Amino acid sequence: MTELSQREKDYLIEKLQKGEQLPDDFKYKLFPTTQKEYELVYAGKMRKEDILADEDGVTAAPLQIERTYNGDRESYPDGWKNMIVFGDNLQFLKTIFKNEDTLIKDKVKGKVKLIYIDPPFATESDFTGSEGQKAYTDKTKDSDFVEYLRRRLFLAKEILANDGLLFVHLDWKKGHYIKVVLDEVFGERCFNNEIIWQKIRSSKGQAKGFGNVHDSIFVYYKTENFKFNKLFGELKEERISSHYRHIDKDSGRRYQLADFTQKGAGEPKNFNGEILVPPKGKHWIWSQERIDEGFEKNLIVFTKSGKPRVKRFLKKKGTPISDIWTDIYPINSQSNERTGYPTQKPEKLIERIIASSTDEDDLILDFFGGSGTTAAVAEKMGRKWITCDVGKYSYYTIQKRILTIQASKFLNEDYDAYSRAFHTINLGFYDIEKLFSLQHKDYQDFVLNLFEVSPKSKKIAGIEFQGERKDGYDVLIWKYWEHKDAAVDEDYLEILHKNIGKKIGDRIYIIAPANSVQFIDDYYEIGNVRYYFLKVPYQIIQELHKEKFKKFRQPKSSSNVNSLENAVGFHFIRQPEVKSSFDNGVITIEAFKAYYPDEDTLEDIPGLEALAMVIVDKNYNGNEFLMSDVFFAADIMDEDDQAQVSIEDCGSKVSAVYIDIYGNEFREVFTNKNTKG
Repeated sequence: MTELSQREKDYLIEKLQKGEQLPDDFKYKLFPTTQKEYELVYAGKMRKEDILADEDGVTAAPLQIERTYNGDRESYPDGWKNMIVFGDNLQFLKTIFKNEDTLIKDKVKGKVKLIYIDPPFATESDFTGSEGQKAYTDKTKDSDFVEYLRRRLFLAKEILANDGLLFVHLDWKKGHYIKVVLDEVFGERCFNNEIIWQKIRSSKGQAKGFGNVHDSIFVYYKTENFKFNKLFGELKEERISSHYRHIDKDSGRRYQLADFTQKGAGEPKNFNGEILVPPKGKHWIWSQERIDEGFEKNLIVFTKSGKPRVKRFLKKKGTPISDIWTDIYPINSQSNERTGYPTQKPEKLIERIIASSTDEDDLILDFFGGSGTTAAVAEKMGRKWITCDVGKYSYYTIQKRILTIQASKFLNEDYDAYSRAFHTINLGFYDIEKLFSLQHKDYQDFVLNLFEVSPKSKKIAGIEFQGERKDGYDVLIWKYWEHKDAAVDEDYLEILHKNIGKKIGDRIYIIAPANSVQFIDDYYEIGNVRYYFLKVPYQIIQELHKEKFKKFRQPKSSSNVNSLENAVGFHFIRQPEVKSSFDNGVITIEAFKAYYPDEDTLEDIPGLEALAMVIVDKNYNGNEFLMSDVFFAADIMDEDDQAQVSIEDCGSKVSAVYIDIYGNEFREVFTNKNTKG
């Protein structure tokens, strides 16, 4: 420890006696960082202790189940359900690390057998997809990127099981920096391997340099007791022809003739009636009993010179796989597993990683979810899995991929099996106990203010309404404390409609906790009345907590799908308002209003400038939203300040999810009048 002066000691004693916080300067004097032989030094680098203590301003964020899919299908014996988590992965990793959230307590931390991540590479350039389209442009670069990933790696190590492995997928521009960081986080001795994956079959070359065709995957372990399953690749035809020249007449299998001796003196043995002495300094490899058995099974052959040889048959498993992978092809436009998501990795790549380091029922984590390849392959291989991503496009891509997994292929064969039960989860700051512990009147005042509803008490057919929107529509607060075993479902709305349907206008609004609303859509229509739901989320309530937080933006174009951005917190409280129409396969967005101001200017974002994307299910079944396509705002705007989405081959119902730049959603369902039959 650094020697303190008497003046400094007196100052510290005074602070401690007053119960005041110590200045940061003293933190490093009292608890100095252990000096390493070498380390990567850069601006903004934090101590591990500070990261784990949330001094980076990011804290754990509780988990809110949005929906459980396939809950009636086969699950794991321990009741485990896989998870698609929408939110900032640093918050999510801290949630796992704290091990307090009831959903994952004692189920994840220290039990993850494999962590695979494929983060954006921060190369300060645009990436292109398989068909030349822009994949993403990084916002976080240079030392910011290094620190961005380093903080997550510290938490990943804490979460990893003692016998687990970490795989970090990087490119040639930033890989060497992250390798040094990984040595720091895990320890240089815990470096297991660097896998070279040839991601491009052929290179056009560069004007002044060799063409880049590979990525690096760094492999690290937590302890020397890590699990590793030896894998074997297929033998090449030329090796088979040259090394396995003989064909067994009985079985038709190829074999080679192997030496029957090993070093070390040994005794003579009986070879089918002939006593043979092994060469000097050697011994016969088999016991007498096994030699006799070998002759019975025709496994021993004599050469022309009279030396015994044993048949070594060609094994299907082939040769051990090395750390250079040239046999796995990237995703292209013809790949049967292609999702359309930029930077998607092939299933065979992830299959090899999972097979090498896990067994069935082991838990796998990927906190850069992307297109969901890790989750999909883990599901197909019978592993438990958790995946997380901060982008809505990724969230819906993964969701669709898991929900339709029975129609996919696995290693070029029909998979033909439904997924096990899984949760979709929202991650954010919230305190449901704090919210619901409010006095009923305080709660009503709060939610009215939350949705900018004017207090206006009135009764219609004996049913109490508590407010009125600016547009004149009535608002009803669903009293959860009176309906503990009930929910806002079809039965509730049918009863409500029976009482007020003829005495109300064409719409009313119902404010209710998010988990009490049993509809995936944002409104339910009975007759000529639409019942809209204003869902009180379980995310952070700024008015309750008085905490400053930062929202992260959703991309408005495909070029920013995987942009890196830290998020201290977020919430989805305010649905945008949408005025739209649907005709002949075309959705026209005539007006769009978001309720969050720009964080830099503090001014409202006008109209369609606040729209990020429109996600569409063109064959909506009324239950599961399966994304058919995504339309980014940058691609659908016209000169008349409208946005149009053209959809081909629509079914009888079309569901559209309008997403603003901060991730708030409004869902709408259209009836396709042009559907035949």
